[in-house]
Amino acid sequence: MTESNSVTVTQSASWLSAARTAIVFILLCGGLYPLLVTTAGKVMFPHQALGSMIIIDDTVVGSEWVGQMFKAPEYFHGRPSAAAYDPFSVGGSNYAASNPDLRARVAEDSAHIAQREAVDPDMIPVDLLAASGSGIDPHISPESAIVQAERIARARNIPVSQINDLIAQYTEGPALGVFGQRRVNVLLINLALDGKESND
Repeated sequence: MTESNSVTVTQSASWLSAARTAIVFILLCGGLYPLLVTTAGKVMFPHQALGSMIIIDDTVVGSEWVGQMFKAPEYFHGRPSAAAYDPFSVGGSNYAASNPDLRARVAEDSAHIAQREAVDPDMIPVDLLAASGSGIDPHISPESAIVQAERIARARNIPVSQINDLIAQYTEGPALGVFGQRRVNVLLINLALDGKESND
């Protein structure tokens, strides 16, 4: 066998070996591994694996991890959303703090919230003015919930202490006790205001 033929055979063997390796890894990483992880997730965490859906009377009303727009005075309102709470177009505005459009939007929202909640603009928690990076954040801070308590109590004609008790009940601590901040899930507490509980 000539040297050129030997090189050709060696190159062909290398290509075949590379192709076999690629196929094996495609099957393992693109097929078997996702199948195993998905199956294990459904078995160990069925609620979370299916999107943490909130089900009321056998009807899906939302997800624990996707915010919704609430405007009625008898409900808690969430954070502003650059994505209009659309889970298929998540994202923030990417405006810098110095952006004049952002400053104008925050000033407008601040004035609106101050009037709506009958509070001084300086009392408005920052998360009611700042959109989240995802645009679908379902949570607000307990402070943001408390600012809205008086308005909701008036709209529902119930004592504000009842609203504050509900806020305390639905305030979640940091994940694993250390990650994140205390927060209130807007959809869950609004469902509780209506006397509805998830049956997922």
